Amino acid sequence: MVEIGYEAELQPDSAAAISAALTAFNRSKAPQFPAPRDIGLTLRDPASGVVDGGLTARISFNWMFVELLIVPERLRGQGVGSQIMAKAEDVARQHGCDGIWLDTFSFQAPGFYAKLGYVVFGEIANYPPGASRFFLHKHLS
Repeated sequence: MVEIGYEAELQPDSAAAISAALTAFNRSKAPQFPAPRDIGLTLRDPASGVVDGGLTARISFNWMFVELLIVPERLRGQGVGSQIMAKAEDVARQHGCDGIWLDTFSFQAPGFYAKLGYVVFGEIANYPPGASRFFLHKHLS
């Protein structure tokens, strides 16, 4: 019999153990790929020096997954989002990535990503209720 525990708030040591186990399994099946790498691109408030925006991503199996992207209100409409995505694409190329994939909600930025050449490859309708979640990718050539 197996005991399945529940953590209402995932503990860091549990997350690390699960990640390490999955990484070890994946590496046993695809040893030619380096271990996953987390990267970040940051935006800092000039007055406080505090990070108030940016991008987090994970590079794995020659693809970059953009997990989070936020441009602070003070910088919106100035091309900063396009600049940070261009930098992410540069970083992905430097790491030998074939492409980038990400997800966004219909109330966030699907049109923004489409303008940058990202293509929808999946959608979950009514998630959250009244909206959709889109999955997009872009091949880097």
